[in-house]
Order: sequence, then structure tokens, then C-alpha cells
Amino acid sequence: MAEKRNERKNPAVAAAGAVEKLVKGVGSVIGVTPKTAEKQKLPNRTKVLVSIVNHDDEKRLKEILDDTSVALSFMFAGTGTARSAVLDYLGIGGTEKSVILSLIPESDEENIMRELRARMSLYLVGRGISFTIPLSAVSQIVSNGLESAAAEKTIDGSKIMKDEQRQYDLIIAAVAANYVDDAMEAARSAGAAGGTIVRGRSTSNEKAEQFIGISLMHEQELLFILTTRERKLAIMQALSEKVGLKTEAGGVIFSVPVDKTAGIAVAAEAQEAKEGLA
Repeated sequence: MAEKRNERKNPAVAAAGAVEKLVKGVGSVIGVTPKTAEKQKLPNRTKVLVSIVNHDDEKRLKEILDDTSVALSFMFAGTGTARSAVLDYLGIGGTEKSVILSLIPESDEENIMRELRARMSLYLVGRGISFTIPLSAVSQIVSNGLESAAAEKTIDGSKIMKDEQRQYDLIIAAVAANYVDDAMEAARSAGAAGGTIVRGRSTSNEKAEQFIGISLMHEQELLFILTTRERKLAIMQALSEKVGLKTEAGGVIFSVPVDKTAGIAVAAEAQEAKEGLA
């Protein structure tokens, strides 16, 4: 009986094998095999590299970007807020900082971060930090230009950051001038180590203010706080209560996801930078 059952199964097994061979044969004719299908070229997206460094390091940062990639960069003046005993995350010390936003092709992200750690010694406490932020869209002219510069490079799909893999978020609080210290105090009470302040002003927001129901101050200060995901909600809640829209600070608080980092996990990155130089 066992032999007869096996005989009955054999035609099905044979048919499955024939179909598999047919699929492979068709694939080889049109130039697509199971292995090559898995390695189809992924789009080379544009990402934002945020770097917060000392003024003296601006030139070195630009040189690294030019050596490793093609980047469209914008620089803003900032001020660090971290206490001397807590040299971590954004705002290392109370000195003046340069906040540089660079649009880069995703294919160069890993190489850029590795070079920044090694050549700018971002694995050392106090030298600055860099991190990348994903974008949902960007000007087509900019995107096409950056993509053409990296036309020969490919994206490793296994290294694309998934949301569950992200460890950090960037919190941005836009508050009325002279309230940024209150904002930083509230953030620290919820576990933030420090931040970076960028001064600016709001644009004409009359239409949005009608829907929000609150008038915003024109002179604004932006507070950037990089935090672990575990602390994000607590920090944002503390900011909302102390300097939110219903307070005199009239603060607008939001966050964006962060992908790759340099200068954050100092101990872990020191070894990686040494290996990159080897």
C-alpha cells in the first residue's frame, strides 16, 4: 500500500518539477532569474544629512562631502545648550555651533557617515554629531542632479532603515523669543541631555492662525533635541505643558524620524571608525 501511495504522489512531484524548470527557463530567456530578480535596482532617494559642529569644522565637513559624494548644503548659526557635565546628543557644550543641512543621495549615506566619524573624529565626545533624516519628497531638479551624480552606485536594500529599527527621533520646538531656556528646562526634566538653538522668525501665518485659534509670535527660536525613541513622548509632553501653544511661549512641537547617526553612540562608533581607517 505504501508503494502505491508513493506512486500516486510521483506525478504531482514530477509536474511541480517541470513547472519550476519552465519558470527558470523562461527567466533565463528574458534575463531574469530568481537571484537577479531579488537584486533589482532600487531608487536612489535623496536624504537630509544634519550636522552640528564647531565653526572651525565647517570647512572639513564640506571637504568630506565633496570627496565622498555630491551634496547641496545650507548652513545656520546655532548655540549649544548642554551642561558641561552632560556632553551628549545635540548641543555639546554652551559654545556657538554651525548647523548644516545637506541633501545627499542615499547610496552615499553609509560612506559619508563612516568618513565623518573617522576624519572628523565624531567618535570623540565634544566634536559634534551628524545624522540623516528620510524625506518624503524633494524638488525634481535637485533629485535628478544628485541621482545622476551617483548613477553608477546602487542601494543595498538590506541596509535601508525600517521604522522598527530606528532608535532616535529629532524633536523640534519652535517657541517665542526668550522662552527657549524654559523649553530646554522642561525637556531636561523629562530626560533630554541638551539641545541646539537656532534663531529665526515665523512667516505670515494669519490663515493658519485662524484655524489654530492662537496668534504666533514673529520672533522665534527653534530648539533641536535629539532623543531616543523611548524618551520622545515624555519630552514632547513636557514641552507642550511648559511652552506649548496654550502658554505664553506659543510653542509648536513636532518630531521627525532619524536614520543613521555619527557622534551619538560614542563608545560603539569609536571601534567602527578605527576599523574604517585600518
